[in-house]
Amino acid sequence: MRPAVAAAAASVLLAGCASFSEDGGFNKVSELTKERTGQAVTMLRTNTDREAAQDRVAELLAQPLTADAAVEIALVNNRGLQAKFGEMGISEADFVRAGRLPNPVFSFGRLSGGGDVEIDRAMLFNVLGFLTMPVASEVGQRRFEQAQFQAASDAVGLAADVRRAYFDAVSAQELLRYFKQVKETADVSNELAKRMLQAGNFNKLSQMREQAFHADATVQLARAQHQATADKERLTRLLGLSGEQVNFRLPDRLPDLPRQPTEPVDAERIALEKRLDVLMARRNTEATARSLGLTRATRFVNVLEVGYQNKSETGRPRSNGYEIELELPLFDFGSTRAARAEATYMQAVNRTAEVAVNARSEVRASYSAYLTAYELARHYRDEVVPLRKRISEENLLRYNGMLISVFELLADAREQVAGVTGYVQALRDFWVADTNLQTSLTGGSPGASALGRPSAGEGAPASAAH
Repeated sequence: MRPAVAAAAASVLLAGCASFSEDGGFNKVSELTKERTGQAVTMLRTNTDREAAQDRVAELLAQPLTADAAVEIALVNNRGLQAKFGEMGISEADFVRAGRLPNPVFSFGRLSGGGDVEIDRAMLFNVLGFLTMPVASEVGQRRFEQAQFQAASDAVGLAADVRRAYFDAVSAQELLRYFKQVKETADVSNELAKRMLQAGNFNKLSQMREQAFHADATVQLARAQHQATADKERLTRLLGLSGEQVNFRLPDRLPDLPRQPTEPVDAERIALEKRLDVLMARRNTEATARSLGLTRATRFVNVLEVGYQNKSETGRPRSNGYEIELELPLFDFGSTRAARAEATYMQAVNRTAEVAVNARSEVRASYSAYLTAYELARHYRDEVVPLRKRISEENLLRYNGMLISVFELLADAREQVAGVTGYVQALRDFWVADTNLQTSLTGGSPGASALGRPSAGEGAPASAAH
């Protein structure tokens, strides 16, 4: 029996020497993030770290921005993410505190009167905290692990937001160029219609149709300009850029559609094993279960303190002894605390089950959106755009043969631009759906599907030319 007691005492004393880790637990966060995004995350603790980060940001911004470069910039430069990392430091401090011996309490009192002086001295130790320290330390460790998963989840979520914003910004910029072409075409046709009407070679109804198309094209261009600005500014905020950095360059077009869509294997199983929100829910349930065990062990002992007491009075010999304080369970036998802990545990269990069910459903929905976006983009690429191009070439031949008028040729040019803008939107939706699918597999809830997202290209006024 004595060796067991000695071993327990030794473990408690060793736990009392708990200290902070060298990396603050951040290496695990970086590994989790890199595994899911391909990019490591950095916590900026010193001026040297911040200067190195700014040098890297400047290097990446010196050339047209890619999606991967945008994610790398955000993971080191987004101040909101750096602020969230502070929660992990707080959690580690609580964990270390739980693994250290409770501070003793010293009390001193002096009473005098009638020529007598009475002095009380006492040193109290929290015995209950001492005995339960290993369990409390384990609970604190689990909470710290949960904070690490949360930090990684914040980083992965930011990376997904950056990718979505990046594809939105690039597509909006590309669409803006096409709507400028539509506006230029509308300017030419509107001016030509006015002159022909004045010369008596054009009827009033046809001239008003060209004027209406010109008015619609002007409105669409204004909306496209605002959309391009708004999408780029949203990306700028996520990247944490300011000053001259906001003048970064985007590529002229979106990445090409891959040859074949991705076919994830055992997607639902991967989600349950890798998704950070599922892992966090499990850790929370485990920590709650451990807390429940601690509550049951101490349900009848709420406060237990023991200490050394010394008392002396003038004219009397000093007296020594000890004092024990124990809260007696006369009115509350601990049943309320136990019931609350059990209810909290069942709540955590049910929430974990809900997260798992939602994760599997979101993977299926994200993959369906991904396949649909891929098929739509491929349809535009292989059918709509080539068909529009062939029609344009045929109309050009007919115009050269004086079989159609210049207005019919201009109308066909507008239709071709409308087909191209539709492809750009479909390609954007695919890359956003791809981001959502990857997020649903390893990160967390991807949010709403990109399909059907309003854009500057909706309601393009190509039909006004008919």
